[in-house]
Amino acid sequence: MAKIETHDQLRSIYGDPMEIALQKELSVLDKHCRRFIELAPFAVISSANEKGEGDVSPRGDGPGFVKVLDDKTILMPDRPGNRRLDTLSNILVNPQVGLLFMVPGMNETLRLNGTAELHDDADLLALFADTGKLPISVIKITVREAYLHCAKSLMRSRLWQADAQIDRKSFPTLGAIIKDQLSLEGGEETTQEEADAYFAKSIAEKG
Repeated sequence: MAKIETHDQLRSIYGDPMEIALQKELSVLDKHCRRFIELAPFAVISSANEKGEGDVSPRGDGPGFVKVLDDKTILMPDRPGNRRLDTLSNILVNPQVGLLFMVPGMNETLRLNGTAELHDDADLLALFADTGKLPISVIKITVREAYLHCAKSLMRSRLWQADAQIDRKSFPTLGAIIKDQLSLEGGEETTQEEADAYFAKSIAEKG
């Protein structure tokens, strides 16, 4: 098995990038990027700590839950969760982040790279008053790179196709998995319906 260790080796296998793939990279959010963010109810944010150890976190709410301030700045709300604070802790020591936005039914994705900082200013939190529940804090991201990614990966995965969805009951609930992973004894098994209802209640009460 050959290990690829240099950029020259890598390029010898893959060749040079298509010129349009390089040219499509923007340093600001144009009207198409802004519209994509307005439509997106889901995104993932990647971060890394001071050692360069990476992490990725899913974020979601209604379409447009990430606010566009201007052509270089977006705001991502941080809502109640498990309080691990992996992403937020990483940003404090390493502000470099990457984001991937997804719109249901659309196979293209939007990729952003930039630097992040944390805020709990009342005026920034107030920008999310339309969601009914204010976030705890806001991740303010200054965009360095923005580009739309082609549809191939989502087309291959058939992510939005109804017939590609699994029967959810064929996979254990999160509670059952954690119980197994931590070797916990006792307690009643929670159904997927009960787990979904619990999280829905938490979202309604806390945001």
